[in-house]
Amino acid sequence: MTDYASRRQMMVDTQVRPSDVTKFPIISAMLSVPREQFVPSDKVEAAYISENVELGGGRVVLEPRTFAKMLDALAFDGSELVLDVGAAYGYSSAVIAAMAEAVVAVEEDEDMAGESAELLSSVNADNVIPHTGPLAEGATDHGPYDVIIIEGGVEEVPQSLTDQLKDGGRIACLFMEDRLGVVRIGYKQDGRVTWRFSFNASAPVLPGFAKETAFAL
Repeated sequence: MTDYASRRQMMVDTQVRPSDVTKFPIISAMLSVPREQFVPSDKVEAAYISENVELGGGRVVLEPRTFAKMLDALAFDGSELVLDVGAAYGYSSAVIAAMAEAVVAVEEDEDMAGESAELLSSVNADNVIPHTGPLAEGATDHGPYDVIIIEGGVEEVPQSLTDQLKDGGRIACLFMEDRLGVVRIGYKQDGRVTWRFSFNASAPVLPGFAKETAFAL
């Protein structure tokens, strides 16, 4: 039988801590949430690799380093309402739930969304609210949010999503520029989001977050 607890410890010791992520709430959450339960059965053995885990259809579970550094940059204080966009089977939401007041998990794939509700319940992530709908639309009914995190690549962020961020709130996005990606943290003040560089990473661009191609004759 595979010792997944040991794999989680190794993930933290070899991928998370060496990336300068040492905050106790992040380490604790990533050690406690069984990542292998939040991927398809044929991907279980790949759950702890230092790469994005492919879910099909261009969707991934972000590699541990990328996800941990995004959480670190967002600097949770335990009181926030968080919008988790592209939650897939719910791994990211389960981790964030341990550090936030509540999480709204947005997923547009109905199969993944349906399965995530059961998986989140199985790990007692009772402060996660599943929401099924287009990723780029967020979840206006539950906002505005203190924090928004997008679980995949983006080329641009719709204003309809940043409108759901509270003034004084922050948003983490992985902007893909050709094959290179840059994680930036956006800070909203007086209705405007200002972006700051955080670190480099890579992931497929999520549905609804690609730049519209201008039509030319």
